[in-house]
Formats: sequence, C-alpha cells, structure tokens
Amino acid sequence: MLFDLDGTLVHHINPRVLQMLEFLDDCSHRAGRLVARFRLARRSMGKTQRAPRLLVHRAIHKVRRKSVEQMLEPCETMRSVLEKLRSEGVALGVVSNGLGRGYGHDVLEAFDLRQYFQAAIFREDVSRGKPWPDSIVAALNSIGRDLRRNDVIWYIGDQRKDIGAAMAASQLIGQTIRPIALGARAALGSVEHRLSPTQIMWTPGDFERAVAQTFARPQENAPIMGPLPAPQTLL
Repeated sequence: MLFDLDGTLVHHINPRVLQMLEFLDDCSHRAGRLVARFRLARRSMGKTQRAPRLLVHRAIHKVRRKSVEQMLEPCETMRSVLEKLRSEGVALGVVSNGLGRGYGHDVLEAFDLRQYFQAAIFREDVSRGKPWPDSIVAALNSIGRDLRRNDVIWYIGDQRKDIGAAMAASQLIGQTIRPIALGARAALGSVEHRLSPTQIMWTPGDFERAVAQTFARPQENAPIMGPLPAPQTLL
C-alpha cells in the first residue's frame, strides 16, 4: 500500500500553506510538460538531456524558515492505520511530490514515520512527479519484493493528481492499482475517472474503518462499504 505525504499522513497547521504548495506544484507540472516537449525535440536533434533542476521545489524549501514540527502535525488516525497494516504484514511505501532532502526525509524522521515504510520516493528521485506515474512505479520497484499477479495495490492521496498518477501507473505496469481518494479534491479525481464510490474516503476515520473491515476476521461484522480486496493479497 502506497501513501501520499502532505495532506494524507501529515497536515499543515496553516491549511493555506498546503494550498499554496499544491498550486505551485501544479504550476511546476504544467511548466514541466513544456520543458519535456523541448527536451524531446533536443533529443531528436541528438543533444543530451540534463537532469531536472526542480527550481520551483528547491525555491520553496529555501525560503522556509520554520522547522517541520512548527509547520506540520501528524495525522494520528493514519498512524493507527499504519500500525494495523504493519501488523498484518502489508508492504508500505510513501510517494510525494515534495523534495526529500531538506523536507520529506525530515518529516518522516521528526514524526517517527520512517519505521513504517519499505520505500520512500520523493521528487528528486524521479524525472517527473505526479500526476505522471513515475514515482508510484519507482516505489513499487523499491518495495522489497517483486510484484505478484494476485497482489492488490492501493494508493491513497488527497489530491486529484494522486488519482491520475495511480491510474497512469496501473496502465503502465499492466496491473491494477486501486486509488483511494481522501477528501474532496481527490474525490473529484475519482469522479473524473469513474471510480467506485467505495474508493472515496471523506475522512481518515473512514479509511481506518475500511482497512479494519478489509482485515476483519470471519466472526466479526461484515463490511458495510462494499467489496474490498482480500487481506492476504494486499500490497
């Protein structure tokens, strides 16, 4: 199971900061598409391709004056979910469009989240961020074992780009990735892709209940949110 970071596992104390970061990230993505076309033209002319400089992302973190503890707070409900999944032997990864160096890795360490993940992929680890599929594919390749045909892969995020990235990655690897939308923005992406309503979680509590129902033993109550993957095949 793969998780987004900002807005999913951790929350910004000032929500406007997250909105600004997402807006700048979207602008960076649109600019990146133009740059990608330019690089494609350069490659067709036999010119070498340079590594992405990620100027917007680096500028964001360069102007940051507060520590991650002052900016963010962990979602304790999602921590409980991570504890449950780890106890069930589910392989876990985190996928973020934020930089790892100077931000993402600091967040994982500050809130003691690193212990849960076999893979952590940040923006500088791939050439293209979400909604491109690169970071999700990289996380699956780093999870610690090869994918099996009966694996059920979930990816949970709070933005439309998370849904798009999961759908694109599913097509790329030829194996189903089940996007889970957390909140209204991601729900819009689910509607655009005509996903099942059972894949929309309005709150972390909804997701916690869905995970509990997925791993419910036969003697426990039956799920009320529709069919979910068998727990022994969940990745």
